[in-house]
Amino acid sequence: MNDVDRRTFLRLAGLGLGAVGLSACAGTGSSGPSGASGKKVETLTFWSNHPGSSKPVEMQLIEAFQATSPGFTVQLVDAGATYEELAQKFNAALTGGELPDLIVASDVTWFNFALTKAITPMDDLWDAAKLDTDAYVDSLREDYKFEGKHYALPYARSTPLFYYNKAKWSAAGLPARGPETWTEFAEWAPKLAATGGGAPPMTVPDGRNYLDWYFHGMIWAFGGNYSKEWEPTFTSEKSVAAGQFLQDQFRQKHIAISNDANNQFGAGQAASLLQSTGSLRGLTKTAQFEIGTAFLPGPRPACPTGGAGLAIPDRISDERKEAALKFIAFATNTDNTVTFTQATGYVPVRKDALDDPDTQAFLTQNPNSRTALEQLKETAPQDYARVFVPGGAARIGAGLDQITAGGEDVKTVFQGLSDETLKVYKRDIEPNL
Repeated sequence: MNDVDRRTFLRLAGLGLGAVGLSACAGTGSSGPSGASGKKVETLTFWSNHPGSSKPVEMQLIEAFQATSPGFTVQLVDAGATYEELAQKFNAALTGGELPDLIVASDVTWFNFALTKAITPMDDLWDAAKLDTDAYVDSLREDYKFEGKHYALPYARSTPLFYYNKAKWSAAGLPARGPETWTEFAEWAPKLAATGGGAPPMTVPDGRNYLDWYFHGMIWAFGGNYSKEWEPTFTSEKSVAAGQFLQDQFRQKHIAISNDANNQFGAGQAASLLQSTGSLRGLTKTAQFEIGTAFLPGPRPACPTGGAGLAIPDRISDERKEAALKFIAFATNTDNTVTFTQATGYVPVRKDALDDPDTQAFLTQNPNSRTALEQLKETAPQDYARVFVPGGAARIGAGLDQITAGGEDVKTVFQGLSDETLKVYKRDIEPNL
């Protein structure tokens, strides 16, 4: 066993399907979960991109689940290296391929699947299974709500974090904390550049690797937005000011835009990094220096939620849907969300997981993990232009690449983003609302 020891595995297996009401487990008495019709479901297919390098712990949770149902199999499928690749694979299956029983659906992919009725509303399934959905963190659960229905349960949920190299911070004579505002970062950056041995003060993933998510906090900190609900606001004065700040910091070599930001920071080749909480465990293992974590620079609130949930395709049988929900409930119960959190760095999706003795002991030994939990209280839902308008994240990321590496005019690029966002909304969203 890799991430979970034998004692933990036995505890998880012993929980069985207790997260779902006992009445939901009634069926034909067969070895695998069965639906209301009594038809046995022997195999579940789980499509995942293994967010946060989570494949070992996903296999661990599957093994524990199968121990509660002898003869029953959960098949874990590598459905892509990213959320977008998984979504493309699922879209292809919707045109005539074999559908899985559950999928990882990210913050930018679930809504389009809900709008097109590709994933099923879960509320009736929850009620039939007597699943206590109030046990999930409210803000994370409600992120998947559309027109009064919920289309996923939170799974690998995250926020961006500010990571910094404590040795480089000390060499620059900076206080042992992250910058409270982007103005303060700009004041600190020359000191970090002067003592960094050529390493940039900060590195951030490029537009192909979610720069649009990390910049989300920056644009909020400047008082701007990508949109106000469905209305694009890229061209507002404050939004443009945020884009200009990013471009200026890039030109001054205070912020590097990288296609491999994690490795750059982990190798000591950058003083700080904007990255997901889901990278915390991996960076902690690989970095040869002490890492500090902090809230994203403000003024606050300046941090979006992110990550992914677990969703169920709509075009499968009721029996398969019910069986899929049982696995989802098991994988996200209190003990398992504690296990998943400690193995990856993602935030706990259950309220009582925050107070779990194992969680508190872990946080005492790993104080960097506490930062994400504390920052979670100050997060806000993402702007529609990024997460609800099809292609929004990729479009914004490409635009941010244009104003940084491309050196293009911020106002011109942001006007283009506004025009294209409105065009896609009117074509693909408005007729379906």
